[in-house]
Amino acid sequence: MDPTTHRSAAVRDGLGVGVAVGLSGLAFGAAAIIAGLTVPQACVLSLLTFTGASQFALTGAVGAGGDLVAATAGALLLGGRNTLYGLRLAGLLRDIRGPRRLLAAHGVIDETTAVALAQPDERAARAGFTATFASLYVTWNLCTLAGAYGTSFLGDPGVLGLDTVGPAAFLAILWPRLAASKELRLLAAVAAAIALCATPFLPPGVPVLLSAAAVLVVMAR
Repeated sequence: MDPTTHRSAAVRDGLGVGVAVGLSGLAFGAAAIIAGLTVPQACVLSLLTFTGASQFALTGAVGAGGDLVAATAGALLLGGRNTLYGLRLAGLLRDIRGPRRLLAAHGVIDETTAVALAQPDERAARAGFTATFASLYVTWNLCTLAGAYGTSFLGDPGVLGLDTVGPAAFLAILWPRLAASKELRLLAAVAAAIALCATPFLPPGVPVLLSAAAVLVVMAR
């Protein structure tokens, strides 16, 4: 297969992944409103944070009445995995310079890393990264707006059971990774056990912070 074909296939993969995953922004928009955020706050969070697991963790802790500082720290710890992805992608994205490098750094997340590293050569990897980032960023943010705006018209979303949207979407995002790795399933079980044991004794947000710290320690090792 020639390089042009590789790049075309990478772009197709990236667009498919970006649109499919970006649709879960609907769930995040709804979860953000249920947690007490406004529509603009939900949209700014997606625009500037752009990492689904951290966003769901933050809104979940805030919605449970947790301390904002602890909730933010937990979200930052979960987002810390993107730093490790950046180390993996540094060689592939080394030709990007200036402001474009800052933009590329914003797009280093699970999905862009997976698509880029699955490609057979560097040019295809860069094409896959760019296509995934662009399509996912646009779709995620548009869906966040739609989900938040639509949910904001409901008097009490909890009456309709929409308060379960955030945890369900979070699990849906994680499930493909858990299904593919026994080690990740064990790690997730340990993190969940830490959070459950800490919940009766600590304010909302802090148990997530503790479990995230434990996960990062294992990942670093």
